Amino acid sequence: MKLLLEEISITHNVKFSYIEEEIKDIIVENIDNNLPLKDKVSLLEKKTKLHFDKISEKYYSIFDDGTSKKSILFHLTNAETGEPVENALIIIENNSKNIFSDSNGRFLVPKAKKDKLHIQHQGYEEKIIDLKSFTKTNSIQIELIPKIKVLDEVIAQRFLTSGIYKSKGGTIQIKPLKFGILPGLIEPDVLQTMQQIPGIISVDESVANINIRGGTHDQNLFIWNDIRMFQTGHFFGMISAFNPATAKTMNITKNGTSAFFGESVSGLIEMNSTDKESEKSNASINSNLISSDVYSHVKLGKNSSISISYRRSLTDFFESPTYKNYTKKIFQNTIITNLDNNQVIDYKNDVNFYFYDASMQFSQKIGKKNKLNVSLIGIENKLNINQFTSTQSKKSKLEQENFGASISLLTNWNETNQTEFSGFISNYDLNSRNESIENTEILNQKNEVLETNFKIRHTKSFEKNKLSLGYQLDETGVKNVDEVNEPLFFRSVKDVLISHSLIAENEFNSSNDKVFIVTGLRANYFQELNKIIIEPRIQFNYKLNEKLKFEVLGEMKNQTISQIIDLQKDFLGVEKRRWVLANDSIIPIQKSIQASIGLNYKTKKWLINFENFYKRISGITTNSQGFQNQFEFIKSIGNYTVLGSELLVQKSFKKFYTWISYSINNNTYDYPELSPKEFPNNFDITHTINWAGIYEWKNFKIALGTNWHTGRPYTTPVSNTVSSSNSTITYNSPNNKRLKDFFQSNISASKKWKLNEKIELETALSVINIFNIKNIINRYYKVDTSNNTIQSIDTYSLETTPNFKLKLNFK
Repeated sequence: MKLLLEEISITHNVKFSYIEEEIKDIIVENIDNNLPLKDKVSLLEKKTKLHFDKISEKYYSIFDDGTSKKSILFHLTNAETGEPVENALIIIENNSKNIFSDSNGRFLVPKAKKDKLHIQHQGYEEKIIDLKSFTKTNSIQIELIPKIKVLDEVIAQRFLTSGIYKSKGGTIQIKPLKFGILPGLIEPDVLQTMQQIPGIISVDESVANINIRGGTHDQNLFIWNDIRMFQTGHFFGMISAFNPATAKTMNITKNGTSAFFGESVSGLIEMNSTDKESEKSNASINSNLISSDVYSHVKLGKNSSISISYRRSLTDFFESPTYKNYTKKIFQNTIITNLDNNQVIDYKNDVNFYFYDASMQFSQKIGKKNKLNVSLIGIENKLNINQFTSTQSKKSKLEQENFGASISLLTNWNETNQTEFSGFISNYDLNSRNESIENTEILNQKNEVLETNFKIRHTKSFEKNKLSLGYQLDETGVKNVDEVNEPLFFRSVKDVLISHSLIAENEFNSSNDKVFIVTGLRANYFQELNKIIIEPRIQFNYKLNEKLKFEVLGEMKNQTISQIIDLQKDFLGVEKRRWVLANDSIIPIQKSIQASIGLNYKTKKWLINFENFYKRISGITTNSQGFQNQFEFIKSIGNYTVLGSELLVQKSFKKFYTWISYSINNNTYDYPELSPKEFPNNFDITHTINWAGIYEWKNFKIALGTNWHTGRPYTTPVSNTVSSSNSTITYNSPNNKRLKDFFQSNISASKKWKLNEKIELETALSVINIFNIKNIINRYYKVDTSNNTIQSIDTYSLETTPNFKLKLNFK
């Protein structure tokens, strides 16, 4: 019998799982080898009286009907590959004897047992099974979910905190469900969390202005469930627009980006909230001093699920200390404040601000080979302002929103071939109405982006290689409108750009696991510009020994859509940037080249990561860099070059771990038409040091950390007065001085309580800027026309700001 099953396995490329004792004495005459598999199985069932249970197209489970009357046969498989899971530990509650799954992933449990099974394996997440639910079942397949990463693909199981990992290819991966704690954060806000990583900073404490290795925020590509997002912040940059409750995986790439991603010359932030089919139904209710949110994941059936989330600010209901401090920081030096003394005008009951975001994800497994995913997201910020004097009042408003949808179909043709079709649509709108309190002028402005995208990817796996080929079609339209009533002015500009991309990428893993190489090539054709741009990519990782790895990353990328600032007062001065498309003349295509070389040293207690990098971005315009000096109204095209090093040293103890990171950058502009043509970049932060210490004890966690960096550059005037004839400021050499060093200390603590088997209470407290240090994060100058003097306008960082979270998890 056993030899016959082996012959059938080879002929039809299938596998049979069985218990040796049940078949060892069974003798079966030869079966016609030309019969189809279905007929062979049917014939064997008749001759042997055994039951053949079809687990999948490739797997059959064989068991004795007599045995099945007394026992339940469990068959453990990998939820992603369908392969049997061998050597899983099965613990039966109230039973001292443990059992293990066999080489076919099988084990038997007597039906008389009514307790719970705990299925444990070092490579998979624990599964708990209630035997009461299977009293009438003879055979059941259980899918186990693989843990975060295959262990040999992860350099550090804990990179900064639990739930953050680094892959062979240099990508930082964040798993919010496994997230530990970081100083100043009460939840795993991805855009706040990523700023703890060396080389990533926000020069003005805003998630809407994240600088990766000296780049600007718009040079980063933000992807949520395959949808490109043009809006990333709520509260105009104080918190992330992406609800942490929905996030399952976040990947952050500083260099060596996959060839399947284009349209960015700096970093890639990829967020995924799609649940696995095997995840159980769960829900949560969460509230903090800024917003409240609800989240629910519901299993609609064995192969389908839906997740829904909604978050809304509490800012129009009550003014918490957190809200007041956020407001004070955001509205500095805008139309909402008095520029002469930077004091917030009394707008209580006259400013209405709120934000919300909502999302939905639907997942459906179709048959054994196909999986369908559909996602929707909506993000909105609204600000209404009523400014008044004793004789008049004026109303202004600002609305910012981003709505998107995506759909993908993944087909696993067999064990080595996979095809994915995907597409998305993303619509961004920024609208403002500014009614001047000084006169009768009304300024209406609009910035709209509409992007549609279709992509196909096919992957073929070989013994040591994985080859992926793809095609991408993208259409992006941008519209900008400016309208003034006095003097009468109207401008409306709409641009559309269609691009076609051919993609090839190969991943190689040596048999001894020492060499890992990903090479990619992306060929882009921009239809309206009649231009072809080739982008090579590479990731190389070599294991020198079990503790030390050598890494080389490189990429060339381009970007056709970017943000510029026409005037500092645009869009109420709160959100000054607007999206524009490249036209290959006054707005060129931005191009980047980046290379880095690094070493990773890891032991059980130590992690040391060191990288040197070179980065050059060309095709940048002056109005994309936010100049507030002699170049504010000058239009010119240039580039910037960054040379830098990043170091992370981390030490783990039993319940305590700590790290310190250091970054050094030399970030320089080169504008051939300006004088001088070379000078420090507006986002040049030469030295950065971050330190944190984290202690974990059972369900209690506490984190303390400090951030220090040198001040950003600014330009000083030649004198403190201006001539009465032109009232303009004469400046020194651009970015000739630096602000004082920035220093901030933050603390966080969290605790979980298990109220019962299905409800868990989670609390967290954080304080940003514990010592209330008054850090200046920007400085520029303006003319006081009343006496022809020059005023220095400073923007300050966040004051001491507490936040508190209360969350209920339902399982």
